[in-house]
Amino acid sequence: MSSKEGSSHKGLFITDFDGTLLRSDGTLAQRDLDALESLTRRGIKTAVATGRSLYSFLHSPGVDMPVDYIIFTTGAGVVTQSGKQLLYQVNLTSEMVLQGLDFLQNSALDFMLHRPIPENHKYVYRRRNPDNTDFESRLARYREFGQALTPNTSGTFGVASQFLAVVPHHQARDALNAVRSGLPALSVIRSTSPLDHESTWIELFHPDVSKGRTAAWLATRLQVNPADTMAIGNDYNDLDLLDWAAFSCVVENAPDDLKRRFPQVASHNNGGVAEAINRWLAGRAL
Repeated sequence: MSSKEGSSHKGLFITDFDGTLLRSDGTLAQRDLDALESLTRRGIKTAVATGRSLYSFLHSPGVDMPVDYIIFTTGAGVVTQSGKQLLYQVNLTSEMVLQGLDFLQNSALDFMLHRPIPENHKYVYRRRNPDNTDFESRLARYREFGQALTPNTSGTFGVASQFLAVVPHHQARDALNAVRSGLPALSVIRSTSPLDHESTWIELFHPDVSKGRTAAWLATRLQVNPADTMAIGNDYNDLDLLDWAAFSCVVENAPDDLKRRFPQVASHNNGGVAEAINRWLAGRAL
């Protein structure tokens, strides 16, 4: 597979999905969709960058949105929106999986271990805290795809897409520090639960995985000048994507510390993506 598509494009716009483009009522605003289509007419490529698995995204309201690419699983994979052709994937090696299992099984964390892309909606799990309601909610939502982790599974799992640990918000800082200290070779990414909007999800990936790294790969493939990139997000797992893009902003519903770092637009419920696109276009000579 060639690393480039053979012709340059006028720019690349990337939006997060949950909490940025997807509204609280689970719908997409027509003005945001119209703004995305306006970019295509200007020769600008578009992508959604989501923490969801490909399976989850394809069963979401965004499945037919007018973008060119889907960056899924926090950057571990990329598909074309038209035809859903898998262009890019990065999984944890079997050695990384064993290292992660050794650490996590000796911790008090509730966690899931997901199968390789593109089957990464399937997983095994280990529960330690029955009162972890957000973890239980995620288990319930994807129960048909999950199995309890057993000693036999632990030793034979092979490669995987990611680990995901769920912790209550008040335990997040200590848990993050422990995971980062115990697994320094992995990419450790924090996000706020899209289920209860309070708990912290700690995701562990191959060290090459993040939204920002994959956005850079896509820009190179498309021969887009880094100066012609724009990103919008709402949470901590968007941070390196926002740092990477030449122009970045966050929606009003983002955490306060992100709003102090990046320009702010309207919330996900009030056309923030459309506002960001209009601001970006106003500053470009197209």
